[in-house]
Parts: sequence; structure tokens; C-alpha cells
Amino acid sequence: MTNYKTGLVLEGGGMRGLYTIGVLDYFMDHGIKVDYVIGVSAGACNGASYVSGQKGRSYRINTQYLKDKRYISLRNYIKTKSLFGMDFLFDTIPNRLDPYDYTGLFASECQFIVGVTDVYTGKPVYFTKSDMDHHAAVLRASSSIPVFSPIVNYQGGLYLDGGTSDPIPVRKAIEDGCERVIVVLTRHWGYMKPKSMHRLLYRSVFRKYPQMVRLLEQRHEIYNYTLAYLDALKKQGKALVIAPSEPIEISRFETNIKKLDALYAMGQMDAAAYFKNYREPSHAL
Repeated sequence: MTNYKTGLVLEGGGMRGLYTIGVLDYFMDHGIKVDYVIGVSAGACNGASYVSGQKGRSYRINTQYLKDKRYISLRNYIKTKSLFGMDFLFDTIPNRLDPYDYTGLFASECQFIVGVTDVYTGKPVYFTKSDMDHHAAVLRASSSIPVFSPIVNYQGGLYLDGGTSDPIPVRKAIEDGCERVIVVLTRHWGYMKPKSMHRLLYRSVFRKYPQMVRLLEQRHEIYNYTLAYLDALKKQGKALVIAPSEPIEISRFETNIKKLDALYAMGQMDAAAYFKNYREPSHAL
């Protein structure tokens, strides 16, 4: 057991998160544990099942209900202003269909942090295990994609997708005392986020929230600056990166099960290759 405080940082990306699920299921199969997990959006949802020790749960949720209109559909968007069925995902599934193990979450010695975006300030806000409840409001907020999901009101604050303001929350992990981080990306290493082409849409939808508009117009800069920071950590030996071994071509709304299965398999394969090649003694987490 290493004496390092080791953190696991999970990027979001909607259905691209099947890659992360493959990585995390590999971790659970091989007893790879960390001291701290932080995630945003789909990364937070997948990280929750990892911390509670529920191998296979995230895979089931993201594949078993693909044909269920309550999961993802235009009908959802017409009825609730969200393509993903947020009530279905964050109430029906975790409380009835595929129960989330809250007991396992709180019993785990691993810290668990979920990042969200404050709509008023355009800044990231972070919640801990103590904020988790059976309504999964924190995970719901972190997964609420701007424009494609409604704003979430939680404890008096208004929140959206954590990946908007802090797409790869590695700085927060370092600030929280992690001496080394394992970062799981859902884009291949070398990817650079392009400037958004939807500025007029953002200004219309979020006209009441100017700081949110500013954030959405600058999110590509935040993402690319974060990658530069992560690259510096890699060179210092403080960050280990597991990223897709080839570019991912699917969108965050993908419903093709064959593509999703292939992405899951890539995650397992890349995790296995990484730990096969990494031989520093302290990697035994």
C-alpha cells in the first residue's frame, strides 16, 4: 500500500463515459483502489458506483435502457427540456430499478467529490459525500448539460454540468492534498477543444445569467488550459493519464449499443495495457 494520497480524476462526456466505465470495472476486477475520487457529469455518476463498489452497475444503466424512451429521447426534451430523462436516471433507476448502494458509499474510506457549475457565477462548486442523498440531486446537477437540460435548484443554489466550468478537475484534487492523480479522459491524448459555434444560442438561453454565458463562450480555453496543466503534472511525475488509445467518434448522446460496447472494451483494454507497462512499486494503490 502506497503512502501517497492518490486521487482519481474522472472527466465527463455523456455516453463517451462508457470508456471510463470500462476503466473503472477493470480497477474493481483487479482490486485497484484510491484515496480520493472526483468527477464531473458522467464521470461523477460513474465514480459513484466505483466508490460504492458496484462493479457492472454503470454499464447496465448506460446500456440496458437505451431503447427506453424514459432514458434518452426527443419526447423527454419536449416534456422536460432534457434529452436525458433526469427523473428516470436519478430517481427511478437508483431507487427502484438498479438500487444505488448508499451504505457502501458512506462506508468507503475513499473521499468522493462531485463538481457542479454555479449558474450565477459561472464558477465550479464542489460537493462531498455528505451532500449525497436518495434523490441524487448533486449528481443530477453535475450531469445537467447546458441547453439540453434544465437548471437544478439545490440547497438554494442554481447549478448545471460540472464539466462546463471544471472539465477535468485535476487542480481541485491537487488542492485537496492528492500527491499523485490518475486521470481518466474521454478524449484521446492530444485532443484540443474547438471554440463553440453556438454563442448566440447561449446568449439567448442564459440571458438572465451573464456569467454563465461568459463561461460557455470560454469553455474551450478552460479545457485546453487544463490539458496544459495536466501535461505539466505528467512531466513532474504527479499525474498518470489513461485516455482512449484512438479518437472517439461517438457523441455524448450515442445510443448504438455496438459502438458503446466497443468503447467499454477499449477502456478495459487501455487500463490493462497501462498497468501492465507501469511497474513503479508505488502503483499498488
